Amino acid sequence: MTKAYWKDRILAESNETIVIEGNHYFPPDSINKAYFKPNKTHTTCPWKGIASYYDIVVGDAVNAGAAWYYPNPKPEASEIKDYVAFWRGVRVES
Repeated sequence: MTKAYWKDRILAESNETIVIEGNHYFPPDSINKAYFKPNKTHTTCPWKGIASYYDIVVGDAVNAGAAWYYPNPKPEASEIKDYVAFWRGVRVES
């Protein structure tokens, strides 16, 4: 089981993550939506497409843009549509 943690809270857990470029992408139904708030940031990956971001919120603590996903990935990355990956201090452990 692969799990993502921040502030000792489990943000996501799954046996079906997809690893791309060293990042675990969690299926959308494996995240604990209570900790995720939309963020207006977008970035572009040349081969995956336009990424959207979430802030992670635990109590009063906010980790801005700490999770990203591809709502409409390019065809080469279609397998990770809506899958969520993490950075900015979020621990991912298998």
